[in-house]
Amino acid sequence: MNYQEALEFLRQLTKFGFNLGLGRIKELMRRAGSPQERLRFIHIGGTNGKGSVSAMVASILKAAGYRVGLFTSPHLHSYTERIQINGQNIPEERLAALLTWFKPLLTAMVADGYEHPTEFEVGTAVALKYFADEGVDLVVLEVGLGGAIDSTNVINTSLVSVITNVGMDHMQYLGNTIAEIARVKAGIIKPGGIVVTASRLPEALEVISTTCREKGATLYQVGRDVTWRERRVSLAGGEFDCRGLLATYEGLKVHLLGRHQLENAATAVAVIEAAVRHHGLKVTPDHLRQGLAAATWPARLEIIQREPMVIIDGAHNFDGAVSLRLALEEIFRYRRLILVLGMLADKEREKVVAVLAPLAAAVIVTRPNNPRAGNWQSLADSVRRYVGVVEVIEAIPAAVERALALAEPSDLICVTGSLYMVADAREWLKKFKKEESPGG
Repeated sequence: MNYQEALEFLRQLTKFGFNLGLGRIKELMRRAGSPQERLRFIHIGGTNGKGSVSAMVASILKAAGYRVGLFTSPHLHSYTERIQINGQNIPEERLAALLTWFKPLLTAMVADGYEHPTEFEVGTAVALKYFADEGVDLVVLEVGLGGAIDSTNVINTSLVSVITNVGMDHMQYLGNTIAEIARVKAGIIKPGGIVVTASRLPEALEVISTTCREKGATLYQVGRDVTWRERRVSLAGGEFDCRGLLATYEGLKVHLLGRHQLENAATAVAVIEAAVRHHGLKVTPDHLRQGLAAATWPARLEIIQREPMVIIDGAHNFDGAVSLRLALEEIFRYRRLILVLGMLADKEREKVVAVLAPLAAAVIVTRPNNPRAGNWQSLADSVRRYVGVVEVIEAIPAAVERALALAEPSDLICVTGSLYMVADAREWLKKFKKEESPGG
């Protein structure tokens, strides 16, 4: 298969949908020669922040001289973004070659009576084989959905298992209470392992703590064992002091925007220090400082242009919306807020609208390019309870263009909601609008 044929092959795999469980991925990895057994992992799950923490941890390890594999999902513009080594996407031809290599294994599995692996399972398998073939030193592995029965949990050991936090998301798969969701996320905790969490909810902490006791795992809590103090948050990023497990750091800087990124950064510090303490990783305070400052993660309070200011943020659930609102209130200065909003039907849309819509002078509701968009127009009915000017425009480029037409230079346009929608908006804006540098 060439790259385009490989993408079409992956697209066809989406018909197998979400089919949680480890049976298929375990069998697929066995047939592939168990490449995951040749790798060392930092496994990162959680409701929000797991992508940012993954990016920060990988950046710190890279600064320390390690060759680091990074597996994340979903992607914004290219599937190759999901599989990186030291910040470089997997080459298109390499992805195609690996999928070509796996294809007969999938056919043989089905012939032997197994269910066909899902798209995400195949993507996970490709990433693990790629990292093993390339001989990376470490892999930062972001959980896809949940933890216990997510395909990334095919790994038997990890240097550190991370649960950034626990919130209400993907309830149809994970459970309807914080405790139920925490139980699924705690499934990545390994016997005798090292665990880091920044979760503060008592119900979640109780589950995580109990799981650690039952499995003889060591638990480090951000806010208890690792603490941080904000110095400033601004359009340039954030600066904070951190008392870690091994050292105290003053004036650490992150260029990702929002107060919540300081907690994510403190979590990354805890993860790195735990790996240093328990597994002898060679990371100095300077490496940590450099890696945090260099970390990037697109579509998270990302400034696309100024005058009018345009930001995009994948706040696709309630907790994400709360973080976005705090940033809109604390960091940005504007006359009017114009929201471009599109959400999947299986999200807590009413709650997100209640958090964000009251800030807006106008809202344009658009349709995420995803089968789970459902009755996307009904989002406008919720918004109208809070905002007088509400428009419904299905095509994402047209929705963003309309927001630009409505905006004065002193206004702020915030494109938010489903990461699928945000990705399409970002691609259009990058293509047709001249991006200004942060100092521009």
